[in-house]
Amino acid sequence: MNSHKLLYAFVSTILISASLSVAETPPNIIVFYTDDHGHADLSCQGVLDDIKTPNVDALARSGVLARHGYSTAPQCVPSRAGLMIGKFQSKFGVESNGKSLDGFDRELTIAERLQAAGYATAQFGKWHLGPGPRITDHGFKHVFAQNVGRPFAANITLDGEDREMSDLPAEMYHIDGCSRAAASIIERYKDRPFFLYIAYRAPHVPLDATQKYLDRFPGKMPERRRQALAMLSAVDDGVGLVTDTLAKHVLTEKTLIFYIGDNGAPLKIHKLDAPGGGPGWDGSLNDPLNGEKGMLSEGGMHVPFVVSWPGTIPGGQVYDHPISALDVAATAAAIAELDTKPGDLDGVNLIPHLSGEADSPPHDALMWRWTAQSAIREGKWKLLRGGDREYLFNLKTDLEEKDNLASKHPEIASRLRDRLNAWSKTLDPPGLANGGMSRAATDYFDFYLDGRAPEPKVTDSATRPRPERDAPRERRRAKGNQ
Repeated sequence: MNSHKLLYAFVSTILISASLSVAETPPNIIVFYTDDHGHADLSCQGVLDDIKTPNVDALARSGVLARHGYSTAPQCVPSRAGLMIGKFQSKFGVESNGKSLDGFDRELTIAERLQAAGYATAQFGKWHLGPGPRITDHGFKHVFAQNVGRPFAANITLDGEDREMSDLPAEMYHIDGCSRAAASIIERYKDRPFFLYIAYRAPHVPLDATQKYLDRFPGKMPERRRQALAMLSAVDDGVGLVTDTLAKHVLTEKTLIFYIGDNGAPLKIHKLDAPGGGPGWDGSLNDPLNGEKGMLSEGGMHVPFVVSWPGTIPGGQVYDHPISALDVAATAAAIAELDTKPGDLDGVNLIPHLSGEADSPPHDALMWRWTAQSAIREGKWKLLRGGDREYLFNLKTDLEEKDNLASKHPEIASRLRDRLNAWSKTLDPPGLANGGMSRAATDYFDFYLDGRAPEPKVTDSATRPRPERDAPRERRRAKGNQ
């Protein structure tokens, strides 16, 4: 652990430990984080009728369904880095998969901040931000990093009992195992504040739902769709187990819960129902949004987003102002009354906005950069850039991003571009782009935004589409980066 992190933890513990003993116990915080989960795939979204997520629906009814919730990137590693730090990831060098994690290692995660404030902290499932055994360096006391059926890094058992950090053989389906271990930690720490980060590797490939969940979705449909629905049903069961455990110990009104997707679904344009559960379309859907994972179009980073805190946030809300995964850390820091300095966090405390105390939008604008793409959303307007291409959309009337208004409203495009450019100077390296457009990104922009016909579907297994970039990296690092 870096020396500044050790000093932060030591000083914070001394200052806070005494106050915790006399002050009211601060609220618990739980973050459910799904993986390559398309915008359409919560039944409470009301988009599709084949998806069944009754427990997440109940969570939304108890709080807020955010219609315009955003990830910080259209890809796994950077979106997780931004969530954990609460700062836009390109400010510390984690722009995309494969980039050095040195900048991330130097930053303080929200888990470190909460741990120093007396919280019990635990991570479950997919980490993807370095070796699994090193997750404890980032503020998590307990680790159960299962996202496969093979041995995985863990220093607790399924029942929440301590063990030496080492590979733990899988005893349950990875989604079910994470859920059970999380419920066990709630049981263990029911009398003190806790922060749980439950990052299911679902419905990300490899598609591996068990028969129990597949049987819930009979009938004719693409097999990859059935797998995605089944994996998300397992996630939903996990949400139910966790919320039931909270209710059992009268912790429901003492717990703030976020449910967020890390980025949009990878459709690979054709949504090819290739046999097996390996690389390709993961069966999830982004309807009615345009685009997919790997794009700063809405389909790439406009994600499922639910917030619940009964007794503090009124239930039954559908919230239409844009919010960001960056807001998780800022909200957690505020409700736990953590000391932060200007520039530590890029998000905002959502509680005043979701509780009705503040009626203004949480953000006057949200901005992104991911490799050769950049975007800004300001109210109803969104400017999207990809290489030399530029698009302006009115998301109030065109959420599907079909009508490019850049030539009709050049003054709006210019103003948004200037604002985006000013923000991009705070990034490392500065600029509206950090590299060139990849072949995949070019194909995606051609098809989704410029309406060009795609290449024919590939059905011959010998020439099947190349694995998405996440998959081989995950396989190579499976032993150390669970």
